[in-house]
Amino acid sequence: MSIKKQTAIILSGCGVYDGAEIHEAILTMLAIAKQNADYTIFAPDIEQHHVINHLKGEETTEKRNVLVEAARIARGDIKALSDYRVQDFDALFIPGGFGAAKNLSSFAFDGANCTIEKETERAIIETHSAKKPIGALCITPALIAKVLKDVKVTIGQDKATAEAIEQMGSTHANSNHGEVIIDEANKLATTPCYMLDANLVQIADGADNIVKAVLNMA
Repeated sequence: MSIKKQTAIILSGCGVYDGAEIHEAILTMLAIAKQNADYTIFAPDIEQHHVINHLKGEETTEKRNVLVEAARIARGDIKALSDYRVQDFDALFIPGGFGAAKNLSSFAFDGANCTIEKETERAIIETHSAKKPIGALCITPALIAKVLKDVKVTIGQDKATAEAIEQMGSTHANSNHGEVIIDEANKLATTPCYMLDANLVQIADGADNIVKAVLNMA
């Protein structure tokens, strides 16, 4: 009987405009399960940058916690990212959403000059140093580019984001729906998801393809 591969997923809250992109998160979880692998969900225990009313698209005066909000997607089965131990996992996945650019980093505000949330940065560095693969979806390849430098990634076809990635010392490759760009030397797979004008089927294709690519490297 084969032992299931163990993967970690980092979420950045709950909701596209101020947290993790829910479709990308859930479809990544589903894709992992379909490959007969397990996942453990993590999020940093920090305050969100801000809270957006997703019905009106307006900022509110509420204060919310990234870990508490991400627990909604995880059905409560989640751990603080400070508990992430690379030796327990075969691979790491980071779905997108504005939370990645606002909570896991300051990329939404500072572009190439952004900072990365400390536990997110630690997880990326330790996973890469252990030569274990990372799968980054949507905007999160920009975070990988900032932390690791000199990697090959894709965020789709957005010119400004691609230029910021190049400014951070990495290489950007344009991609289309469901396409995965693989940097074999760095055991890194990236796919654009909602960085393109995508529908749910195209997001599912991207999640399936990146999960297969990452698990093949694990």
